[in-house]
Amino acid sequence: MNRLKLFRCIHTNRRVGIGLGNTHTLHHAVLGPRLVPTSPLLFRRNINFSKPFIKLVRLPGYIGGTMAAGGSYVAYKVEQASSYTSDKFSSLKDFTTNWLDKSSDFLKNFSDQNTTKTSGDEGGGNGGDGDTTTALGATAAAVAVSSDEQEDEDDEGELEEFELDEADEDDTNSQMLNLTKQMIEIRNIVSQVDDSNHLKLPSIVVIGSQSSGKSSVLESIVGHEFLPKGDNMVTKRPIELTLVNTPELKDTQVIEFPELRLKFDDFKSVQKMLVDLNMQVPSHECISDDPINVTIRSASIPDLSLVDLPGYIQVESADQPTELKQRIRGLCNKYLESPNIILAISAANVDLANSAALRAARLADPKGERTLGVITKLDLVDPSYANKILNNKKYPLRLGYVGVITKLPKSSSQSIFKKNPLSSHQSYLSQQNLEITYFNEHKSDFLNCIVSTKNLKKKLIRILEKTMTQNLKPTHFAIQKEFEETNYKFKVEFNDLPLTPQMYLANNLDLLKLSIKELSHNLSKKELKSLIKNELDQKILNLLAKTYWTIDDGHELKELSNAKEHDLYWDRRLDIISSSLTKSGIGRLTTNLITNVLLQEVDNLVNNTQLKNHQHTKKLIREVANQVLSSKYYSTADQVENCIKPFKYEIEIEDREWLASRENAISLLREEIKSCDDLFQDLKAHIGGRKLNQVMKYLNNMKSEIDFNPTEALGFSTTLIERGKMANFLQDRLSLLKMRYQFLKNNNKCKAKGNKVQCPEVYLDVINTKLTSTSILFLNVELLNDFYYNFPRELDVKFFNNLSIDQIEQLAKEDPKIEQHINLQKRKDLLQLALNKIESILAIKRLEH
Repeated sequence: MNRLKLFRCIHTNRRVGIGLGNTHTLHHAVLGPRLVPTSPLLFRRNINFSKPFIKLVRLPGYIGGTMAAGGSYVAYKVEQASSYTSDKFSSLKDFTTNWLDKSSDFLKNFSDQNTTKTSGDEGGGNGGDGDTTTALGATAAAVAVSSDEQEDEDDEGELEEFELDEADEDDTNSQMLNLTKQMIEIRNIVSQVDDSNHLKLPSIVVIGSQSSGKSSVLESIVGHEFLPKGDNMVTKRPIELTLVNTPELKDTQVIEFPELRLKFDDFKSVQKMLVDLNMQVPSHECISDDPINVTIRSASIPDLSLVDLPGYIQVESADQPTELKQRIRGLCNKYLESPNIILAISAANVDLANSAALRAARLADPKGERTLGVITKLDLVDPSYANKILNNKKYPLRLGYVGVITKLPKSSSQSIFKKNPLSSHQSYLSQQNLEITYFNEHKSDFLNCIVSTKNLKKKLIRILEKTMTQNLKPTHFAIQKEFEETNYKFKVEFNDLPLTPQMYLANNLDLLKLSIKELSHNLSKKELKSLIKNELDQKILNLLAKTYWTIDDGHELKELSNAKEHDLYWDRRLDIISSSLTKSGIGRLTTNLITNVLLQEVDNLVNNTQLKNHQHTKKLIREVANQVLSSKYYSTADQVENCIKPFKYEIEIEDREWLASRENAISLLREEIKSCDDLFQDLKAHIGGRKLNQVMKYLNNMKSEIDFNPTEALGFSTTLIERGKMANFLQDRLSLLKMRYQFLKNNNKCKAKGNKVQCPEVYLDVINTKLTSTSILFLNVELLNDFYYNFPRELDVKFFNNLSIDQIEQLAKEDPKIEQHINLQKRKDLLQLALNKIESILAIKRLEH
């Protein structure tokens, strides 16, 4: 394989333009501490140099000068490398010199054999031997540069000695990887289905004791440090890792926490998040079976489904529950069930007889058919002893054992990712080189073994693919059965009517919009005018009571009936009350009244839909309505005030308006008399007629101080005294209202508009009518039309633009019945999606066979 690589690179040199000057120095600088193939690997095959290559070795010398400058730059960078790189560089210096000497001898002989042919082809052979030798040195440098840029190809070459036997190795072609990727997608879909424990797709479950190197193995597979670390127990929850090979993410990675809707692009943040999520487990519980789901997408990772579990412990510490050991075993046993693949991590420096991972795997998988053993820390034991561990027959596993080195020697207390300030991935590559170096130095001891992290990845991919293939039909049958059951239940309970949170909310909002449209027709000007007039009628009654019905300056209301036309006292009273009405803030009063009416109507309309059971949704709808109305509140109030301004100075009255207002005033007094009489009768019924008369008599005597006897109050409570005062007030008010009612109804003075002083009730009603008619015009234009137009649109913005899918789902699920409908619909859709995907895979399999 390496021979073919070299041959390709030789032909590639004419494209990349490797120069001839100082190629020995360039080759020596660029290679750095990397391992290069030995000389026998280069010369096992007779190379057939073509004419283009002969031309290449005679390229002008100025290209060599250019590459010499490049070599100087590379040498400068090498000087800045760590002491670790410098040591390796020194050890390779002699090796490279020796290699070039042998290459020179070979090319010299080769040049002698081909001199005649090259001279005929190119018209001379000046400097052929030296140029050819130098060219091969440049080619070696090009190979080294190419290897720096293509790390994966180098690793493949360096690990050839430790690849699986060809008889046992199935190529991880694109179809296999595609199958694994699709099955992982199906597993992720099924995991979202409620109560789907019986719908299991295989995952690789990683178990081991706390000191076995379990986390380091997982991080080596991913290529980054991201798992929680610490002296005490830091992994308190299962971490379900989904690795997705994503070729388009070449220079970065995306790490997702699906349940939290979080995304990261750096592993330091992921590690901090995992630590925080694990720390959420209460200290008295120590562990939790609630998993943390993490999806990692990158171009440098394989498609795998892994589960990291809390490490086994031998003895509980003082601050841990006594049953912790048993709880960890119980949690792990849940994940070790079939069809999951068990990745049992054991340290080489610990006797396998004491391996907690192998013991647990033996209980869950007695025949060892689903268990792959991983032996870590091989560099801590003698290589021959490590060979015996990897090939042991005492604890046989169908999938065998793989040996790895995932940490630096014991002399360093730091993680492999913290040896130097390099990035996490660069540190990972350094660790890989350390692992490769160790196994290369002990080739003879591991010839019949499977070692290295790279081979572990390949084996895991093949095992997972094989296991998933075996589970295709059983999984298809289980999903199909579950889908049919769910589909039948959905048809029986909900008549097969589809429902999603968005659909449910949209349907109800559409009904609300339709109701708003109907409201715009039903809530006519006439009704709004009636509402405003009634409100102003109550204001007029209050002003009459304050200005006319409670006179305490020596005048009496009965004098008003005989008042002259220009009586100064009563004229002033009329001016005060009319001014109080027109300057009472009619703009804001009427705008606020219509706003409250509309808000109340919206509440009523919502209560007529299915949204009546959604308190939060009702609150949001009212907020939208209030927001739309508030946006026009002040401008509408100002417009109304501006329009009624003339009525504050002069009011022109027509005869028909006066007569209509006289009837309105009589009707208003009649209603007020009825209201007062009803209140008086209620008091009388509640207290008793006799008792009420006694209290009223007592209060009247006390007020007039005639025949006042304090002993009569001995049987009256404070509450009874207060109600007696109310009864006296109502009785006095009734007498005044009846007097004014008879005057307006029977006296001819109130039939003429010129007698407004004697008939203030009629005059105020005329003002009320004019204020109402003017206000409603601008309220309808400025407030109502704007509300009917903007409210439906703002509903869409609020619920479908500003709310997330999760928030909409939360709103819809406030109703228990709707929640059940949505959950069953979601379950049905997920099972349908999973079923379609697995059936497409089975169809492809059938075509292949």
